Amino acid sequence: MAGEERGLVIQLFAFTPYVAAWSVVPAIAALATRRWLVGSVAAVTVALFAVMVLPRAFADGDRGPQTGVKLHVMTSNMLFGHADAARIVQLVRDNDVAVLALQEFSPAAQTRLAEAGLGKLLPYSSLAPEWGASGSGLYSRFPITDPGTRDNATGFKQAYGTVQPAGTGKIIVESAHPLAPAAKSALAGWRSDLAAQPRPDTTGLPRILLGDFNATLDHAPLRSLIGDGYRDAADATGKGLIGTWGPYDGDPIPPVTIDHVLVDKRLGVADAAVHGIKDSDHRSIIAEVIVPAA
Repeated sequence: MAGEERGLVIQLFAFTPYVAAWSVVPAIAALATRRWLVGSVAAVTVALFAVMVLPRAFADGDRGPQTGVKLHVMTSNMLFGHADAARIVQLVRDNDVAVLALQEFSPAAQTRLAEAGLGKLLPYSSLAPEWGASGSGLYSRFPITDPGTRDNATGFKQAYGTVQPAGTGKIIVESAHPLAPAAKSALAGWRSDLAAQPRPDTTGLPRILLGDFNATLDHAPLRSLIGDGYRDAADATGKGLIGTWGPYDGDPIPPVTIDHVLVDKRLGVADAAVHGIKDSDHRSIIAEVIVPAA
């Protein structure tokens, strides 16, 4: 967590909140058996974990501007395009979502989303569908100007565009998808993809970067990205420990939080929520962003 993670330990760092929770057990056991030195060390370890992890469960005092225009944004990884399109469209409709970012977005997924009525809700788009895991999509209620797709060095695409909600200035929105650190051979690509993510430019337009980052808040590269001018919507609103990937397609993996909505600090965050999606190994995040009035 100090930025020294190497090798496959990177994968284990995703489960830091579980280690933090279980660290209480040896501390209690040592103190109960009067092993004072061991107990003291264990208690200090518990305290350090608490300082690093527990704040994610509480809303921040600084969530940015709280007056302005509400903008609901949503991100969803479609698992090779197989995710339930009707469920995604329902969430967009029920939660007044104005911008939708998709990862692992395939040509078949694009067709099914259209058939489910997404175009009626979000008629504008910047799309780069591909078979497999590399496709990306961005849908909007508002016209998208300067649309495009950025290719990560590892091949994953990131659709982006500029939107302007009524009564506000323009915002750049991008669907993020760095490579997953799934094997030792992928670790360098994981780091380079995260390092290459766009940072806010205080002389330019505000940004919202949302998607599957394949990293948790315990990974130094993601913290570095956030520290360059973003705030994590879930973390800021006390939802930072809610899992977004893991057991949702049947795999025996504890939930971890690798999907994020990163909001430029010039914008505010009012709320965030996580929603299940059938036929995907990820859950969606919907965040309420506050955009200062023009």
